[in-house]
Amino acid sequence: MLQELWSFRGRYRILHLTWFAFFLSFVVWFNFAPLATAVQEELGLSAAQIRTLAICNVALTVPARIIIGMLLDRFGPRLTYSVLLVYAAIPCLAFSLAQDFSQLVISRLALSIVGAGFVIGIRMVAEWFPPKEIGLAEGIYGGWGNFGSAASAFALPTIAALLTVGAGGGLINWRLAIALTGIIAALYGVFYYRNVQDTPPGKVYQKPKRHGGLEVTTKRDFGFLMLMNVPLVGVLAVLAWRLSNVGFLDQTGLIITWLALLGLYLFQAYKCWDVNKDLMTNQKRYPADDRYNFSQVALLELTYVVNFGSELAVVSMLPAFFEGTFGLSKQLAGMIAASYAFMNLVSRPGGGLISDTLGSRKWTMTVLTGCMGIGYLMLSTVNGSWWLPAAVILTMGCSFFVQAGEGSTFAMVPLIKRRVTGQIAGNVGAYGNVGAVAYLTLFSLLPEGDIGNRVFFQTLGVTALVVTFLCWFFLREPKGSFATHHEGEESELPVEGVPVLVDEQTH
Repeated sequence: MLQELWSFRGRYRILHLTWFAFFLSFVVWFNFAPLATAVQEELGLSAAQIRTLAICNVALTVPARIIIGMLLDRFGPRLTYSVLLVYAAIPCLAFSLAQDFSQLVISRLALSIVGAGFVIGIRMVAEWFPPKEIGLAEGIYGGWGNFGSAASAFALPTIAALLTVGAGGGLINWRLAIALTGIIAALYGVFYYRNVQDTPPGKVYQKPKRHGGLEVTTKRDFGFLMLMNVPLVGVLAVLAWRLSNVGFLDQTGLIITWLALLGLYLFQAYKCWDVNKDLMTNQKRYPADDRYNFSQVALLELTYVVNFGSELAVVSMLPAFFEGTFGLSKQLAGMIAASYAFMNLVSRPGGGLISDTLGSRKWTMTVLTGCMGIGYLMLSTVNGSWWLPAAVILTMGCSFFVQAGEGSTFAMVPLIKRRVTGQIAGNVGAYGNVGAVAYLTLFSLLPEGDIGNRVFFQTLGVTALVVTFLCWFFLREPKGSFATHHEGEESELPVEGVPVLVDEQTH
């Protein structure tokens, strides 16, 4: 596979076009963090308001990933990704024109939906690559696309500084820089729609029999699903409380929001019941070979809380961390902070490749998560007395295990149950945002400076080690982890004397 990767033909062409779609969605999603201090200075925002905007940046991604997972299974990745990229221009333009904190919050919440694009490419890549190569393929998609956050941190402060005409007062032109990211994403959305296909020629795109909720295969798993849906809504309730603390919502607005979230949970529960009611009313029983264990989905959700959730949180605070801890300029702090996300180019594909080659996806996941926890605990000791290059090296080392763990997680997701891959990927991806909102909410409540940073990184490390032990004892190897064909596919056996024509896009 590595030799053919640069061919830009067949399935590799789809892979490259799709990771770049993800790359642009991340450029858009993380266009605020490297420009946060400039926004703060121009609009006179408090530190609490800036931290709240960082939480808003990941908030609606939680329900959006669930909804997009459902749309993905129904309409396919080609249309779903294209529409999302075109949509990205709207909140980007709205944010660039905002004149007060309320307008910033509303546009940032709308923009957080763009972060749901990740789950779309997971299904697209799974359609074009076999299980034995899925780890590396999904790792390249996730890692190279995830590099968009590093590109934002590295490039946007410089681009904004070059676009200072009309900004006034010596401020960098953050408004035009953010608007441009949305416009570019929208243009690529049109290009993507015209240049990809959902599946290789002759392959059927498998869809769930019913839409609206995740299909499970045992009654016990249905109860487990209802339990695991609680944090998806609960974390939004925490966000609403945080918005009330900074004056965006009054007490009445907070109560109305909480009631609306309760209604959202009940609606989601009803849709899950509707999809699984034949199972729950004993009208249907799944044969053993058609079942999957939802506990494995739940474990992958928790791994994504501690790896991708922590990455989102760290990327959102790292530029300001380096700027404040070492007294750096915004541009230099942004470039150094980009080293954390820069590792995505090799670490996430590396995690997928390790998962493909070691012969055990379970133990790959367990070891990487444990090393990540240790790395965060080491980061908690960084302060202004550190030698800056040593802090950068430690940051990059920790990020390797974080992002390799992400690659290992999504090396397993497409192998659990193929016909509901979109919804499983949506649920797992949403839990990454649950982690991000939880971690960023904690960070917003901590005191500024070394003490707050230390507690923040210690929390990341301890939660990662807890999930390590859960993986050690309860995670199972997916069936067909290293097979040549996906579940439900059979290789066509040649008829004696009749040559078989092999399409390079499907093999």
